[in-house]
Amino acid sequence: MNYQADLNLALELADIADAISLQRFRALDLHVEDKPDRSPVTDADRSVEQALKKVLAEKAPADALIGEEFGSTGSASRTWIIDPIDGTANYLRGVPVWATLIALAVDGKPLVSVVSAPAMGRRWWAAPEVGAFTKDIDGAVRELKVSAIGALENSSLSYNNLQLWDQAGMLPQLTELSRKIWRTRAYGDFWSYMLLAEGALDIVAEHDLKIYDIAALVPIVELAGGQFTALDGPLTAESSSVLATNGKLHQAVAGHF
Repeated sequence: MNYQADLNLALELADIADAISLQRFRALDLHVEDKPDRSPVTDADRSVEQALKKVLAEKAPADALIGEEFGSTGSASRTWIIDPIDGTANYLRGVPVWATLIALAVDGKPLVSVVSAPAMGRRWWAAPEVGAFTKDIDGAVRELKVSAIGALENSSLSYNNLQLWDQAGMLPQLTELSRKIWRTRAYGDFWSYMLLAEGALDIVAEHDLKIYDIAALVPIVELAGGQFTALDGPLTAESSSVLATNGKLHQAVAGHF
């Protein structure tokens, strides 16, 4: 199937999201609340999702929607999955590492996605028969390709959040893996996976995710040549702990967990 029209719609949604989120970034009157799970939400998160939900209702009325802030609507083989601001904690503290995540899943498989980080001046996108691409801060567009690193001792890992590894009871395994690789960093949220797709990182693993945190990352990583699974097996809609690699290292890294 040709997903160019869906990708065009996803890019249009990203433009709308960027305009709203950038206007509220570092706003002195930004309204912040704690959700029941104790994670923060801002008025910008809700405004972005409401705006995208409205456009999808007009342009893709037969499709279902899963959003972080307002839940699910509809039931269909085609489902849009939206995280209006991935990295809300960064957003509310004035750190520019945050993005809107937009994905289209067909029969449960994320196939089309856009990750847009306007405060960084960056955007990434992917679709079948199109490939995976990024637009750099200078406006140049380039195709994405994961690294060719095949040895753990030469690899670079982003683990995101030590506290979550500790809570999952897997901090010792992460520490053991860190002793066998070249470099560890915690770039955080969507950015780790985009760096993986660009070939700047080789391994990303983290815990405590939801479908809207994951869906838009999968097509970009996979169409750049990488592999994306749950930490303990195949990726599903219920997966919470994930592992993404350049593919060459996947089996070796998965064996540590």
